[in-house]
Amino acid sequence: MKTKTPSKLEKILAAGHHAVTSECGPPRGSDPKAITDKAEMIKDHVDAINITDNQTSVTRLCSLAACIRLKTIGLEPVLQMVTRDRNRIALQSDILGAASFDINNILCLSGDHQQFGDSAKGQNVFDLDSMQLIQTIRYMRDEGKFLGGDEIKRPPRMFVGAAANPFADPFEIRVPRLAKKIAAGAEFIQTQCIYNLDKFELWMKQARDRGLHEKVYILAGLTPFKSAGMAKYMKNRVPGMDVPDDVVKRMSGVAKEKQAEEGIKICVESIHRLKELEGVKGFHIMAIEWEEKVPEIVEEGGLYPRPKLESHSRG
Repeated sequence: MKTKTPSKLEKILAAGHHAVTSECGPPRGSDPKAITDKAEMIKDHVDAINITDNQTSVTRLCSLAACIRLKTIGLEPVLQMVTRDRNRIALQSDILGAASFDINNILCLSGDHQQFGDSAKGQNVFDLDSMQLIQTIRYMRDEGKFLGGDEIKRPPRMFVGAAANPFADPFEIRVPRLAKKIAAGAEFIQTQCIYNLDKFELWMKQARDRGLHEKVYILAGLTPFKSAGMAKYMKNRVPGMDVPDDVVKRMSGVAKEKQAEEGIKICVESIHRLKELEGVKGFHIMAIEWEEKVPEIVEEGGLYPRPKLESHSRG
């Protein structure tokens, strides 16, 4: 399949391989080792690494700088960009900044409300929403123009992604919302963490019924549980998360010192089941501050070694 960008991630997906992405959260300080050390742990087991953008509205080293750090050590970053903190001038400017370092992947998000973070009195911007950000990047890339209509010298060449939550209520609008993101120009999707596999399979069936699986690459999101307490917290306290009772029961049913191992086992079992699901093109493994477990999950999930590309020439 022909690719539209120089993105390694796009090339792997276009070649028909199951892609593997993971993510690293930047530090609450300026030490670059905090991000490069995490990336070094997982680099041989993933095709690209998302860098979160002030996740949970907590102030951190900016995503763009962290992506540049990864780029300089030869890795493939995915720039996460939220619309909460910047207007369209700043968003377009940061997109150009990323393009100047040949950062070729971007994930468009709205961002968590600032009341959840460390600056509750901060002001939301939301000049654009995540759908409009997708449209903006596609316009800048495909038309070579700014939103104002002026021409861009050396436009960005980014593979454009979006997030999807198959579990949020009301469930009926989940697939239509996915369709809107695809219509806006999203080329790959990374989903919310999946624990309710039956419901995710229903979401995928509805997506297939509309032919959406042929229009976008869907990467299934997975987060391993470290403990039964984490499973209970995510079930009861995290909005839009669907953790079935039997999963919590399974985690609670093993000795405390074995719970992390059980969490990894559940994650690996999910990969094996979802690999067989039509329309799932890869996996996004979000091992929150547990990056050292990503290689084990990828290997046990039968996703290692990662495919090597013949050439990284401009697509």
